[in-house]
Amino acid sequence: MKDIIKKRVLVTGGAGFLGSFLCERLLAEGCDVICMDNFFTGRKANIAHLMNNPYFELMRHDVTFPFYVEVDEIYNLACPASPVHYQFDPVQTTKTSVHGAINVLGLAKRVKAKVFQASTSEVYGDPNIHPQPESYWGHVNPIGIRSCYDEGKRCAETLFFDYWRQHKLRIKVVRIFNTYGPRMHPHDGRVVSNFIMQALKGENITIYGDGKQTRSFCYVSDLIEGWIRLMASPDEVTGPINIGNPGEFTMLELAENVIELTNSNSKLVFEPLPADDPKQRKPDITLAKEKLGWEPTVPLREGLAKTIEYFDGLLKQGE
Repeated sequence: MKDIIKKRVLVTGGAGFLGSFLCERLLAEGCDVICMDNFFTGRKANIAHLMNNPYFELMRHDVTFPFYVEVDEIYNLACPASPVHYQFDPVQTTKTSVHGAINVLGLAKRVKAKVFQASTSEVYGDPNIHPQPESYWGHVNPIGIRSCYDEGKRCAETLFFDYWRQHKLRIKVVRIFNTYGPRMHPHDGRVVSNFIMQALKGENITIYGDGKQTRSFCYVSDLIEGWIRLMASPDEVTGPINIGNPGEFTMLELAENVIELTNSNSKLVFEPLPADDPKQRKPDITLAKEKLGWEPTVPLREGLAKTIEYFDGLLKQGE
């Protein structure tokens, strides 16, 4: 019987929160997956269950240095995505976005691969338009403490579209809005993981500002579904395309949900709002609905319950 030729897919940042779910999904779809990660924020625990799969390969490598593999598709996810991690070494964060994009695009050009860029809602900065459509150019501070991430991702988008125009590369650019779920790093400083960890430990829950700033939270399985649909869409659908949940919640509402679902006695404490922290963040997903037939399906409380179960397990194992 003739061997079926599997699609070969490289996932940079594949041992991270989102990357591990993507690797899992690609394997389930019958792909041969190369996971590349330098383990700055990625965790081996996220992919340990995939290591015995003969079609999964782990490559320890930093995306800022050139690499050569023969693949059909590339998903570029490599970059620390939470403020506590990307502000730890801001110069390296910018290099990861910019040099990483250059290396990924150079490889895609050489092997004629379709290439996907995980961009971010942070390209909109602290937006003046709400909700944010893809046509909005953003309101970003280019010299602030979040700029290494915001501007790094904006530059990566520029590079992707210049390769598309100049070299006719097949590109897909997604702008990710707040995503949560199991395998989030417990100390990534993001609001969902912060609130859940504090509630499970019975500590006070820290709210920055007055708690009335809003975010939209997309469960990880919904996000990955959007990515798969974008990658499978016709070549003329390049993006950028927002993938996120338009359901909007205040920080106070999120905290109340977490306290209730964890049966915690935690109290709320208020701290000053960090610099350049957006007051509102909500995707306009009209384009995703039209081009991909995609919209999120997992309600916040259902996703929070699964995430709480994961963090509770981590605490019982001593993290």
